[in-house]
Amino acid sequence: MTRLSPRNALRRAAGLLAAAGLLAVVPLAGAAAPARADEPPVFTLGGPAETGLHPYRAGGGPKPSRLGITVTAPSGEEGTGFAGRFTLTFDLSGVAGVADVAFDGAASGTETSDGGASGGGAAPDCEVTGAKAVCVGTGVRPGTHPVAALVVTAAAGGERGDSGTITVTGEAEGAAFTPFTTRVTVGGPDLVMEELPFRTELVPGDRQQAPITFANRGAGDAEGVLLTLRYTRGLDIPQRYSNCRYSEDDPGPSGVGRTTALCTVEGAFEAGEAYTLATPLTIEATERAYRDTFLYRIEEAGPPRPAPAAFERGDGAVLRAVPVTGPQNRAAGRTADPTPHDNQREADFRTENTADFAAYGDRVSGVRGATVTADVGFRNVGPAWIGHLRSGEDVAVVDFTVPRGASVVAKPDRCRAVTAAGEYREDQRSPAPRYLCPTSPAVHDGEGLDLPFALRIEEVLIGAEGEVTVRAPSARNPELPFDPAPANNTARLVLNGGDDGDGPSTPPTSDPGPDASPSGAPTTSAPGGGAAGASGGSDSGTGSGHGGGLASTGSDALTVAGAAAVALTAGLALVAAARRRTGRHS
Repeated sequence: MTRLSPRNALRRAAGLLAAAGLLAVVPLAGAAAPARADEPPVFTLGGPAETGLHPYRAGGGPKPSRLGITVTAPSGEEGTGFAGRFTLTFDLSGVAGVADVAFDGAASGTETSDGGASGGGAAPDCEVTGAKAVCVGTGVRPGTHPVAALVVTAAAGGERGDSGTITVTGEAEGAAFTPFTTRVTVGGPDLVMEELPFRTELVPGDRQQAPITFANRGAGDAEGVLLTLRYTRGLDIPQRYSNCRYSEDDPGPSGVGRTTALCTVEGAFEAGEAYTLATPLTIEATERAYRDTFLYRIEEAGPPRPAPAAFERGDGAVLRAVPVTGPQNRAAGRTADPTPHDNQREADFRTENTADFAAYGDRVSGVRGATVTADVGFRNVGPAWIGHLRSGEDVAVVDFTVPRGASVVAKPDRCRAVTAAGEYREDQRSPAPRYLCPTSPAVHDGEGLDLPFALRIEEVLIGAEGEVTVRAPSARNPELPFDPAPANNTARLVLNGGDDGDGPSTPPTSDPGPDASPSGAPTTSAPGGGAAGASGGSDSGTGSGHGGGLASTGSDALTVAGAAAVALTAGLALVAAARRRTGRHS
């Protein structure tokens, strides 16, 4: 059976009509518009609005504070990061006589939007010369990441209340940076988050209170605080406070997916005092929880800042903080080192849950020499999402064995060729008998991997089969510990198997419905049984199938092909008439 796509049908009809002189020269449907030149990316430098310093103690030496500078690059469809070299320049003249500045060797100390601990690449090399510092680095990844870590101490002879600013600018060939200015003050507040005794072994539906408590261990009061809450996909905080802004950061199967709440709490938070929320938060393990984290961070609010576009304000009550009563009221250890790890805590939760990874195959056919597209992969039917948050390792791998009589001419970028035994193969360009396709460190419930392989039919072998298996990354321990149904981890890719209906599985869904096909459209039967458009092999040598289901373009192709046939008949009739007229006048 020959598959005719709408675009091929249009082009064929256009060619026939043009030959008959019936079609003006007009663009075909689906022609790409001229691409615009990409604009250079713009990166935003940032960090804390203000950092407090311990006063210089004569004979005791200075106590350092850490000031983390971040860079934010567009993420998702808006940008892909930057691989070139960049230079950051720090103007330190504003803190002369107020503070001394040095640089840590690692750009760490600030929690990132994706849980990472470094900027776009290796930590920049920084050198301080007088009132100027220059840092040179390479690469900026999408999202928000630390890019430089300053170690700041109060200068000898300084007094409480002394204050100054540090301004950082950036430049790179092919990119632009938005500058950032931060203030350091001697004797400012030092906010420290207390660790909560969470119950970390859970079952779906478990709820527990989170009475977040923090202290000001610095030498100055804090005028308002910013409470940051960040929790992964399996957790939820049902309350939505009106002085909090919320963002659902869910980048799909390649990312973890987190909810972030930024809560601005008004009030004067005095040095030496401890505070807690007037009403504890509620942390819930949802039905999709498995391995999750909850981060809670406190810092001085600073001047009002515009809310990011991705954040929406809550519509509930106002979140408030009140002084801790009783003997805990005084914050002990006021000489503690004011480093950023004091400002935040993070809890890991393990929820007793499962995730069913179901592989799916395909059924394709074609003549010798044809190229067909086989769609294979897997779905996480749930209920849990799976994420390797700490290790960053891939959750699983799709192991695809090519059917006999076919060779791979194109593969997904994430897949690598291996030998038939699954061993390393240096040659990645020529066809291989087997391919391994890893997932990312997170696989969401309801998602998975869709892997199109272009196969050239070298020899027509009726019913040749390949195998599609989703397993753990280690071939020695292939079991998925969270999967309760390992029987559906393997599916088949059938090549030239006929229309017997005993084909491979299709991409599973949580609730596909009785008449749903993989694409969500009803399946149409072709004459003689089987699904219309299930076999491949077109004039261009390409075709595909989805487990016998109707391809999304099949019915359109038949409609357009019919129109092309009508147009061809009319065109040939006109040509024949012209020839008869020519014969009569010759």
